[in-house]
Amino acid sequence: MNALLRLAGVIDAITDRLSGLISVIVILTVFAGFLNAALRYLGQLLQQTLISNQLIQTQWYLFSLLFLIGFPYLLKHNVNVRVDFLYSHWGPRTRAVVDLVGTILFLIPFAVLAIYVSVGPVLTSWGRLPDGSWGPWEISGDAGGLPLAPLKTLIIVGFFGLAMQGIAQVIKYAAVLTGHHELDKVVMEAESEQAAAEELARELREEIEAHHRIEEEKEERQPQP
Repeated sequence: MNALLRLAGVIDAITDRLSGLISVIVILTVFAGFLNAALRYLGQLLQQTLISNQLIQTQWYLFSLLFLIGFPYLLKHNVNVRVDFLYSHWGPRTRAVVDLVGTILFLIPFAVLAIYVSVGPVLTSWGRLPDGSWGPWEISGDAGGLPLAPLKTLIIVGFFGLAMQGIAQVIKYAAVLTGHHELDKVVMEAESEQAAAEELARELREEIEAHHRIEEEKEERQPQP
């Protein structure tokens, strides 16, 4: 188990390193969107075309990159959207059992299947022909568009990262179930942070309500004209 935990730690470290890259991509995506909008309106004022397909496609290139490489980060920090109202009331071991079964039966097989069905189209996008030879890679159909092959390759990269992080999560869930209770905090980190945020919001709400009651009492004590 110690060797598996070290493997999970290596995968977690790689995923956390990606968080810095994600932050940069978010900034670049926002900047690209702002630049596209600014150049469009400026071009209307000057009656000139200032934007290009390369700049427009760069924006959705960055968005696709952010979406795909964010898979493992979301899984590790357990910030994916949940709709199970029972889950939040379960203990660490019960959650670990549910997450372990779900990850093994659904998440990892889905990621592997996504990689399998994507290999052929990605190779075709890079220029592989039916006879096994290679031709030019796929380019966007828009005038002056960017190559699509690198973007399609990110599908494989994204789901591979998701599968690897899924393996790391399985190891940590199994560690909780086998008595490594010191990992409970790691597994339930996101829920604890959410609970702390909800507690802070509750305290702020109570303070605001108390302030409103004080103001109302002051108004009631004021003499009526």
